[in-house]
Amino acid sequence: MTNVIFFFKSFSSLHFQFPSLVPKPPPFLSFLSLQKKSSSNSLNSVDKTLIGALSGVLSFGLLFHSPLSVALDYSSVEIFSLSADSSPSDSSASCVEDELPDFGNAETVSPPVTNEDIVQEAWEIVNDSFLDAGHHRWSPEAWKQRQEDIMNMSIQTRSKAHNIIRRMLASLGDPYTRFLPPAEFSKMARYDMTGIGINLREVPDDSGGMKIKVLGLLLDGPAHLAGIRQGDEVLAVNGVDARGKSAFEVSSLLQGPNETQVTVKVKHGNCGPEESIQVQRQVLVRSPVFYRLEQIDAASSVGYVRLKEFNALAKKDLVTAMKRLEAMGASYFILDLRDNLGGLVQAGIEIAKLFLNEGSTVIYTVGRDPQYQKTVVADTGPLVTAPVVVLVNKKTASASEIVASSLHDNCRAVLVGERTYGKGLIQSVFELHDRSGVAVTVGKYVTPNHKDINGNGIEPDFQNFPAWTDVTERLSQCIILHQG
Repeated sequence: MTNVIFFFKSFSSLHFQFPSLVPKPPPFLSFLSLQKKSSSNSLNSVDKTLIGALSGVLSFGLLFHSPLSVALDYSSVEIFSLSADSSPSDSSASCVEDELPDFGNAETVSPPVTNEDIVQEAWEIVNDSFLDAGHHRWSPEAWKQRQEDIMNMSIQTRSKAHNIIRRMLASLGDPYTRFLPPAEFSKMARYDMTGIGINLREVPDDSGGMKIKVLGLLLDGPAHLAGIRQGDEVLAVNGVDARGKSAFEVSSLLQGPNETQVTVKVKHGNCGPEESIQVQRQVLVRSPVFYRLEQIDAASSVGYVRLKEFNALAKKDLVTAMKRLEAMGASYFILDLRDNLGGLVQAGIEIAKLFLNEGSTVIYTVGRDPQYQKTVVADTGPLVTAPVVVLVNKKTASASEIVASSLHDNCRAVLVGERTYGKGLIQSVFELHDRSGVAVTVGKYVTPNHKDINGNGIEPDFQNFPAWTDVTERLSQCIILHQG
């Protein structure tokens, strides 16, 4: 499975899980963000603007660039965009619609893209952004020589251009950096975080804040049938104001039990009327949380929570489980992440924050480009303060490893079981001008104690389940060492 981030011009990122992106090694998660090439005719630069790469939403992104249309032909999903000759509805002289990605217009016709251009475009993306995460097979000099060798070739067909890109990327020795043919690239837009068939984005408003807009809809999905349209601004969900919230948070508000109603207040475009629309949920995502209370002795009990994956319901359902277990008298907690291969990166980050003190480091990201050099910190206090045991094994991967390492390094949990898988790469998926794409490793995750997750995994504190007195003693020693 692979996590990816879609990026559109002026949009924020969305994080999702797709099992088909990495055919070889075991299909555990890597982290992807989809980047966008410059909308100019030149292929000589990459637009490196990332909007909220870690704070915006989920782990998936598609970047579209001129002259391509964002309206793609999927069997069940269509993402709409205003074409050049579309006129915004309900417009007036005093109201201007948001600028959508520049897909060209009738007055500006881009020259045709050659096969050589496509290969050059892929080469530039790697040259600007690729991070050699331990393979030591990439250098600027060797990559420049490869460009010179390729550009001396005659590339007669698009198929040959794609094969050259495949061989070029394979030479990097990174199985997660790979070519995506157009058909595979288009499949990456099949997602729905809300349960009502819409995808949301964050857009800057005139006051310097952010507003939530509908990026795309499932054709004949619940929201589409109810009257919500692409470009609508989401103002509130069930009376809760959407202003100041991320697309991830608003998506969570839209979620709920299958076949229940949710009231979505929208503004049609920038210039249309406001309307409250009732939508019936059709939740396709199952809850990944199972929990129970177990009695340790006459005086204490433990709340056991099994988290199978980090999907759209993970944080909300985990919060519900933890609160119920605490109300039932749980004095300790077990978070079982065994066989959890990951999922939505942002969900993992938000879940880790539930256990941390405000200001504590959740994770670091590192990369060649400064945009991938981030420190993610908890912005609120913990949901629970009781001691925690996190169960891990060799199939605990990616987002699960972020949670496990964050709780461990901040002295909030001890780890019990086996060394984790060791998958901590960040990838960006860039769209090329012929609607194909390249997935490129651009960064990696590093734990709060500055340990590289990728290829190393995380060592547990105990192989067998310890006594709870040993758990509390280990956590106390950890706190003392951090204070010293």
